[in-house]
Amino acid sequence: MFSNEISFNDMPQALAYLIGKVERLETLLSATKSELPESDKWFNLQELCSYLPDKPARQTVYGWIGQKLIPYHKKGKKLQFLKSEIDTWLIGDKHKSVAELQADAAAFVASKKTCANRVQSRTRSGFAEMQPSLHEVKGGLK
Repeated sequence: MFSNEISFNDMPQALAYLIGKVERLETLLSATKSELPESDKWFNLQELCSYLPDKPARQTVYGWIGQKLIPYHKKGKKLQFLKSEIDTWLIGDKHKSVAELQADAAAFVASKKTCANRVQSRTRSGFAEMQPSLHEVKGGLK
C-alpha cells in the first residue's frame, strides 16, 4: 500500500492501515486459540484435584504419583498433568461387566485346553517309546 518512505502527511493513513492489520491478527489468534482441543491443556496439582471427579486431596494425588498409578510429568520440581492423559487414565479404570468377565474366562479356559491337548498328544505318542518293557524291568532287578 505504501512505498518505502512515508511522508508526514501519509502518517494517519499508515497508522490506520497498521491498526487494521493488528486487529485482524488478533482476531485470527483468538480464533486459533479457541480451536485448540481442550485435551491439550496442562494442569498443576491444584487444578488436577479440582478436575478429578472425586476431588481428591493433594496428599492422595502425591500417593498415586509415588505408586506410579497416575500419569504425570515433572519439570524440575513442578508436577504437571496433561488433560488427555488424565482422561485416558480415568477411562482405563473401567470395571468389566459380568458378561465381559465370563467371555474372558471362557477364552482363557479354551486356550488352556488347547495347550493341554497338545501336551497330552505329545506325551501319548512318546510315552510307549519311553516305557521300559517288562522284560527290561525284571532284568534290571537281578
